[in-house]
Amino acid sequence: MRVLMLSWEYPPVVVGGLGRHVHALSVALAEAGHDVVVVARHPAGTDAETHPTGLEHVDGVRVLRVGEDPPHLEFVRDLVAWTLGLGHAMLRAAAGLLRDWTPHVVHAHDWLVAHAAIGLADLTGAPLVATIHATEGGRHGGWLSQPLNQQVHSVEWWLTRRADAVVTCSQAMRAEVTGLFDVDPDDVTVLHNGIEPQGWVRPRRVADGPPTLLYLGRLEWEKGVHDLVAALPAIRRAHAGTRLLVAGTGSCSDWLAERARAARVRRSVRLLGHVDDATLRDLLASADAAVLPSRYEPFGITALEAAAAGAPLVASRAGGLGEVVVDGVTGLSFAPGDVPGLAAAVVRCLDDPVAARTRADAARARLDTDFAWPAIADDTAALYAATRPRPPTILGRPKIPTGNVFGT
Repeated sequence: MRVLMLSWEYPPVVVGGLGRHVHALSVALAEAGHDVVVVARHPAGTDAETHPTGLEHVDGVRVLRVGEDPPHLEFVRDLVAWTLGLGHAMLRAAAGLLRDWTPHVVHAHDWLVAHAAIGLADLTGAPLVATIHATEGGRHGGWLSQPLNQQVHSVEWWLTRRADAVVTCSQAMRAEVTGLFDVDPDDVTVLHNGIEPQGWVRPRRVADGPPTLLYLGRLEWEKGVHDLVAALPAIRRAHAGTRLLVAGTGSCSDWLAERARAARVRRSVRLLGHVDDATLRDLLASADAAVLPSRYEPFGITALEAAAAGAPLVASRAGGLGEVVVDGVTGLSFAPGDVPGLAAAVVRCLDDPVAARTRADAARARLDTDFAWPAIADDTAALYAATRPRPPTILGRPKIPTGNVFGT
């Protein structure tokens, strides 16, 4: 099949798990014999003069990298306008490709490419598949109180309602999407994220000193890393000297440091910032536990990375994490936001390294059956083949709930 995929991040431009997902899926589809073109962007803040639009061939995939238009739009300051500009640039770039190449399917990843993806599906007549990786309502605990929240939510609603097939990465996200956007659950397909386990394994390092905990991911409120910092004093009372390594960047970095000072554990917390894959794998090889304390998590690809590296897992049951980490089998879990429960789970993990290793081995073994990219790519291609364009429909603006969208 000829697949036209759109994503606002694609390596080396990686913000979170979405970029890694799109890259791995597109490569697996190409290895299965499909003709895949990914329309993506250059780093934010560049323009078409410094980073011109161009077609690259990487890992069997053609990547159409789009340069930003001249207007001075910034991602953080002008998010919606910046997104519209990106969509416009993607449409113009793809128009050249379509002169002698027509896709069988257009696949959009998240709301930031909605305008371009819908436009290209309308233009080509190809069915539109949309993967909803997260929602604005979910990221903000069900509240859409600010204009920006409402704008993003309405684009998500439009993309979901316009799509001929909708994909989520977990059953939890399927329930969230069908409830938020009033779509039939039978029209939403769950296709897990995956991972290629090879290359993640490093020789496990057995340290004689105090335990080391590792957090990996973005530093945002919904990731719950502040809960881990709050739990650290209790963990250190049970296991003296325990230190926490935090690998990632985000808007909460300075706030997190202040929380560590307030909890009197600042010297025990190291904020590493962004780390490359090789460094991350080394960190996972030496960690006594990888702790993922998310309050909101559509899937939790970092859990797969930790499992691939053989690190014992302690994770909240938020969203998809509750499906990835099976409590007592492939890791230990706790309720999102439950700081005492988080501390108790970590202490239990550190108390019995042999049981932790058994769970880590089970988590890694599961990657070959439930989260293998070739199987996920085959299921995705089957969905493409089964999807047909629906008759054109006119959609008005959605009503924005005044209260909590989840009724909490």
